[in-house]
Amino acid sequence: MAAEAQYVIQRIFNNNVVLVHEPPSNVEIILLGKGIGFGKKIGNTISGDHADIEKKFRLEDEKHIKQYRSLMNQVDQAVIGISEEIIALISREIGPVVNEHVHVALPDHIHFAIQRLRNNLEIVNPFLFEIQTLYPKEFALAQKAADMITNNFPIHIPESEVGFLALHIHSAVSHIPVAKAVQFTNIISEMVKMIEESISTTIERDSIDYVRLITHLRFAVERIRQNKSIKNPLLDRIKITLPDSYELAVKLAELISERMDVVVPEDEIGYIAMHLFRLQPDK
Repeated sequence: MAAEAQYVIQRIFNNNVVLVHEPPSNVEIILLGKGIGFGKKIGNTISGDHADIEKKFRLEDEKHIKQYRSLMNQVDQAVIGISEEIIALISREIGPVVNEHVHVALPDHIHFAIQRLRNNLEIVNPFLFEIQTLYPKEFALAQKAADMITNNFPIHIPESEVGFLALHIHSAVSHIPVAKAVQFTNIISEMVKMIEESISTTIERDSIDYVRLITHLRFAVERIRQNKSIKNPLLDRIKITLPDSYELAVKLAELISERMDVVVPEDEIGYIAMHLFRLQPDK
């Protein structure tokens, strides 16, 4: 029976996270496990079948490997350690396969967030309500991540930052770049504002109407982004019986088209109009 690989420790991020090389290939692997780095030194070995190893991550993309190596020389090792623990939490609670870029993006984000908070710089998140509603699982996990950060650094993580952590978690599990997730959330926010201005009504952010609205808009925008067709057998009737709602839906479609450089199908516009009609006062 072949002997189990002996990992050689290259970095110790914290007591629970270490970076190792796997001989003879010298592939870099991130190992996580309670106390796995405690009392260890660089150059020490860890057996591949060590009972305390709970999670293994290996970066495959050469670009990400280079970025990670650069990050290790620029960011507090403890920040990288807690980031890896958060990534392990994501893979356990939401999905085992995460976008490997999160190993670079998350510690980089947390590093700068901590710097801002330590310097009493306010973190403003204009999409907080949208993030909470669009990504409830990610937001709940981000709150746990914020507690983990607070427990490791003497700093309070405000809800606005929890929202940004949720976007990074969403990016990791959806394999959509954070910038795209921000763009997507911004589009939803702009659409809600346009709707409120049109119907001269503020939609309460904790209301079922708000949840229904942006949930519908989310899936509509997702279908449009993925070029998924959807048939609306009531389209002609909607144009005649709900002219105001359809006109507003057309304006929303123009916004989506402009921001995402896509064509919005008429059938989708019809469904948006149906949902908008429900928001009209006294409907």
